[in-house]
Amino acid sequence: MKNGFLSLLVLALIGLQISCGSDTATSTSSATAASASSADGLTVSGQIKGAENLKIYLDAENFAATRVMGTAEADGSGNYSLSVPGGLKPGRYRLRVGARKLGLVFDGTEKNVNISGPLTDLDKYALNITGAPAAKELSDAMTGLYTKSLTEAQLTEKATNASNPFVGLALAMIHFRSASEENLAIHKTIYDKLKGAQMSNNELSAYSGFIGQLEKGMAMARIAVGKPAPNIDLPSPAGKNYALSDLKGKVVLLDFWASWCGPCRRENPNVVKVYNKYKSKGFEVFSVSLDGLDDRTKARFSTEEQIEQQMQRSKDRWKQAIAADGLTWTGHVSDLKKWNSAPAQTYGVSGIPRTFMIDRDGKIAAIGLRGAEAIETELLKLL
Repeated sequence: MKNGFLSLLVLALIGLQISCGSDTATSTSSATAASASSADGLTVSGQIKGAENLKIYLDAENFAATRVMGTAEADGSGNYSLSVPGGLKPGRYRLRVGARKLGLVFDGTEKNVNISGPLTDLDKYALNITGAPAAKELSDAMTGLYTKSLTEAQLTEKATNASNPFVGLALAMIHFRSASEENLAIHKTIYDKLKGAQMSNNELSAYSGFIGQLEKGMAMARIAVGKPAPNIDLPSPAGKNYALSDLKGKVVLLDFWASWCGPCRRENPNVVKVYNKYKSKGFEVFSVSLDGLDDRTKARFSTEEQIEQQMQRSKDRWKQAIAADGLTWTGHVSDLKKWNSAPAQTYGVSGIPRTFMIDRDGKIAAIGLRGAEAIETELLKLL
């Protein structure tokens, strides 16, 4: 047993001498390790005139906050080099020196990126970028924006048809932030493309929330007493489409609700009471359900089959609630998208129940009526 142990020890020492005694072997091994590390990581380097002896940061940007991914200190000539050993995921980033920032987009395959130019041009996107095609695409578009060499239509084209959807997102969050129909369409197009990219569910949800705020801002300007009520044309539980515009000439209570909403279910008897009392005098109810699944809810399920099953269950609960609460009018519609409901976004609905009284001319006469007495009082002014 002792002799066996000694034999093993001798073999181990011989092996150690072989591996450590060869300078060539040691050098090759170290070079291989360095090469592997470089292959798996990202280096951002260059020269920024005016940033001499200053800290340079590479930040990850998202909707919640920014996070420092790498730092470097420029030398006396403005040269710098910072490393991210594990590389970066596809997304939005920025190079930051003091208060100046350069927005970047990486697709996750970059290894060696060079960003050089004067510090004064950093936040004007007027730096030279190599080794990062997506970042260069963003920089070129932003340079066109700052120099006014691109028309609004060209910027829209670059945002919605960028080769990398994160470039489109970066452009949209810089230039297309205000609430308008045009900007909303741009953001929705980019959002759809990001769903197929490597964007986390949390980030997608945050972007969806931003789009919702745009829609709410638009709705606040568009949905007001005296303004025409935007049309809604959606299927009923049986699959037949009903349109709000078809009820013009009647006084209509537009009611946003859902089977899962407790306050809605408690309010339903009040709506039923007024409807039964005045339905023969030109009063109608048009109910839009926020049943179904929104993007955030869908993200909880791993397969399309599970999503379809949940969607069917939600639709069944909607039908059951209509019957259980005695909602006998025919105008029951939904796109089954829950908080992504198109009509809810059009009308700026962020909480339910939410009602809009619409007069015979199709204009909004009152908003947010609750309780049989409040509904009836407003209704009598319009009949």
